[in-house]
Parts: sequence; structure tokens; C-alpha cells
Amino acid sequence: MKLTSGPSPWEQEFNDTYPSYPQLEDSVTCDVLVIGGGISGALVSYELTKRGLDVLLLEEHTVAGGSTSASTALLQFMNDDSITELMKRFGEYKGSRFYKMCLEAVERLASVASQLPEDIGFRRRSSLYCASTRQDVKLLQQEYENLRRYGFDVEYWTPQDIAARFPFTKPAALYCHGDAEVNPVHMVKALLNYSHTRQGLRIYEHSGVVRVEEDHLGGAIAYTHGMGKVHAKTLIWTVGYEAQDWKKDAQAVLEYTYAITTEPVEDLSSWHERALIWEAARPYLYLRTTVDGRIVAGGLDEPLAEGGLTEEIVQERSQKLLKEVMALFPQLGPLNIECSWSGVFGSTKDGLPLIGRDPRFPSSYFVEGYGGNGTVYSMIAADMLADTLTGKEPEELSWFSPIRRKQKH
Repeated sequence: MKLTSGPSPWEQEFNDTYPSYPQLEDSVTCDVLVIGGGISGALVSYELTKRGLDVLLLEEHTVAGGSTSASTALLQFMNDDSITELMKRFGEYKGSRFYKMCLEAVERLASVASQLPEDIGFRRRSSLYCASTRQDVKLLQQEYENLRRYGFDVEYWTPQDIAARFPFTKPAALYCHGDAEVNPVHMVKALLNYSHTRQGLRIYEHSGVVRVEEDHLGGAIAYTHGMGKVHAKTLIWTVGYEAQDWKKDAQAVLEYTYAITTEPVEDLSSWHERALIWEAARPYLYLRTTVDGRIVAGGLDEPLAEGGLTEEIVQERSQKLLKEVMALFPQLGPLNIECSWSGVFGSTKDGLPLIGRDPRFPSSYFVEGYGGNGTVYSMIAADMLADTLTGKEPEELSWFSPIRRKQKH
């Protein structure tokens, strides 16, 4: 599955040289084999090696490629589905607890970032969640009440409140504290380098898994296209949307999404606190800034097309995103697109990511952080699987089972 189209903008923010890793050509053993070198694989490997497990990571191409290179890396506790919707769907405890888990994961990501010697572009931000139309106002008021009831730090803003802080206004908005942003490619490369040099993680690139066999003595054996072989007690698949090439998940929904970055903007003082911005409409527009002053905008999600993407489609969507940015911030003057790209975006039918076991793969766990909060979900998965493999499986892991059906509370 081709996951991205167009250049990634993220390496323009840093000049550090990270190592490349060899291809696996031998037969090796380990406690845990992590398959996939994106953000999920990096976080899982970091947590497991920190707890003393012998971990080996295989990446089919190069680390931080694939979906990670197309991520726009808004790290938020709010989700594509509101806390109000999730509490109706799963019950108050589970819906509110999931939101708490996302808030805790943002804090965990802040802690992980602080351990790294490099500046990976991790910055704490607040989020402006806008009503797209007047019809959304009542929903935002209800969401505000539910978030406040469960202790989230959020403000309700009127059109006047918004206009006092931004060069635009909306029918209403929630201003949510506790979120963040990061350079996703830099984070993955720094995290893997840290785990490799300081915690003993073994990493192999250009070593895609082509076949897995269950071992009757325990564990499984993974074979790579480079003639390598790994015997592991446990496999953790962190291949993102490519998991659908190995197994079809009834909950998964795949679409195309689009994003742009502008050239650096000299003066962003009209952008209140450089907040993350998104809206109630579905599909939604979202915006953020980067450390070096560029604007990132994304959205326009649409179903996968049989013929795939063309350059014309990507350019047309890119120009539409640029017009949306200019409509919100006209005083910034003419803006130029520096990078435009598209990618496969996954979500689930019930709004929760897919994390856990699948009986078709007895020795495996899967991490499929489908949804707008993929990096946050990856942090949740890393902590839960690290707990599970070191002796204490969290109650919440069962909520995210890849084979779950429609749940009733």
C-alpha cells in the first residue's frame, strides 16, 4: 500500500545527521520483535527497552518514512469523536476515561521528549476548537459542560472572545489547554537513536517481513526479504495502515487526506499563542505552526479512489487548503506553499484505535492508531503493552481489541 505522495516537510526543521541501520541477513533471537519503524514502533521500542526487555525492530524501508513522514503531529486530548458522543456510545466511565487517557498520553509524550538530547520541536500548545456553523453551538456548549465536569481545562469562547484574539471569528469555540505539537520525523529518529545507543535496541532497515510462522515451542519466527530470520517470544506489529495488507479489520476505514506547509511567515503575532486550530465540521480543516514559523494546514479527507491519486488532484486540494488559511489570516499577505502532500488516513467506525491481540496471529499484538490522534494513541499503546509484557495487563487494553464488535454499555 502506497501511504504517502509528495515530499515530507519535516527534515527542513533540523540538520542533525542520524545513523542509517543495516539490513538483517542473519538468524537472531529476541524477547520482542517490533515490526515497523514509525512513531508507533519508536514509542513501543523505547518503553520496552527502558523496562529491560531485549527488543529488535525491523523496518521495511527506512525509519520515520511511511505515514510518519506525512503526519502533521497535532497532539491533542480531544478526538475526532467528542467526549459527549463517546459517553453516549460506551457509557460515561469508558468515554470519559478514554479522554483522560489521551490527556495523560500528551503528558507522557512531553516527558519522553524531555529525555531526548535533541530539540525535536515539541512545544506545548492550546487548541481552538471552532463551531463551523451556528448549528454547532449547542453541541459545543454540551461538550464544554461534559469536559468541565470531568476536570478538563477548557474555556468556552463567544464570537467576541475569538475576535479579540484572532483576525477571524466563529459562532463559538472551545479553548482547550494541555495539548502540544512536535516534528514527527525528528521525534522518531531521535527516539530510535536514543533507544539504540542507550537502551540496547537493535534496529534493521530494508528488512521487511514477508512471512511469519508460529513456533510450536513458543513465540514466532519472522522471515525478511533480506534472508534474515527473527525468533521472538512476542511480535508487535506497528505498521500502521499497512496492517490492512496483512489482515482486514472490520472497524477500519481508510481515506485520503491532504496537507500543506507554507514558506516561513515573518510575523505570527496575530495567531493567539500559536494555538492548534480545528473545527466541528466533518471532514474538518486543521492548522498549526512550526518552530521555524511555517503554517501547516490539512484536511479535505475523502474516500480512496480506484485510480489512486494524481498530481493534479493533490495540487487542486493544496490550493484549496491555502485559500482556507488565507481566509482566516488575510493580513499575513500572499502565502506560498513550500510543501504539499497527501497520505492514507485511517479511522475506526466507533472512534477508538485498534490495539491488542488478533487470534489469527497468536504470538502477536497490533498497534493501529487509526484516527486524528495517531501519535497520542501510539503513546497509550506503548504504555499498555509495556505493562502487559512485564506482568500487569491493564483493564483498558480490552477496550481497543482489533476484533471488537459493536459495543453496548
